[in-house]
Amino acid sequence: MPHLGRPAAGAVTVILLATTGPLLLAPSAGAATSCASPVFKRLFYANTSFSGTPKRTDCDSVIAQNWGSGAPVSGLPKSGFGVRWSVTRDFGSGGPFTFTASALDGVRVYLDGIRKIDLWKNGSTTVKKTVDVTVPKGTHTLRVDYVNWTGNAAVSFSYAPRTSPTVDTVAPLTPGSPKVAYSTTTGAAKFSWARGKEMDLAGYHVYRRPKGASYPAKPAATVAATASTTAWTDSTLPLDGAV
Repeated sequence: MPHLGRPAAGAVTVILLATTGPLLLAPSAGAATSCASPVFKRLFYANTSFSGTPKRTDCDSVIAQNWGSGAPVSGLPKSGFGVRWSVTRDFGSGGPFTFTASALDGVRVYLDGIRKIDLWKNGSTTVKKTVDVTVPKGTHTLRVDYVNWTGNAAVSFSYAPRTSPTVDTVAPLTPGSPKVAYSTTTGAAKFSWARGKEMDLAGYHVYRRPKGASYPAKPAATVAATASTTAWTDSTLPLDGAV
């Protein structure tokens, strides 16, 4: 049978989520809004303590806002408001990441409730900080708190894997949900699997071996990680079931 292999460490390169602007879904009240990961859930507060019921809740794919001197949404003051973003996502094998935040006025960034960036001060100039963070494998929650005390309001946050071979030594997890569909008429086998959760996953090596033999050093195919479900069809299998 075909075998789904893991990419060699040197074959893993970065693939980042790209958007042309923030993805905004229809607002609703509080917990009624559900945002599909990796989109952030965003809550607007009419205070800087994030207390009480949010004035608005929606979804935001990119944290990159500049509200200037106006109120960010209806129902909020021009100054003295807070905005909170949160997302829970599967980081796969995890590894080294870079977190970057900037704000006018204050911003704090948390990973699983642990503060990683703390720029919490009322000022007249934009503050910015970049930190290196090791994210453990599995599912984790990111939270970004922003407050505007007075004056203009702007905030941005981004996170991305560090992909230098000297830094990223964490191998991707083995892909899940492998399936094989074999045609006795054509001898072709379609091998499919679920896409890995790693943000820097470049692709997959698929290996094939004769029955009783070892897997070869060279993969039968390399498939780019560009879809939620990935597949490869082997049309060279013999019809007598010898593999």
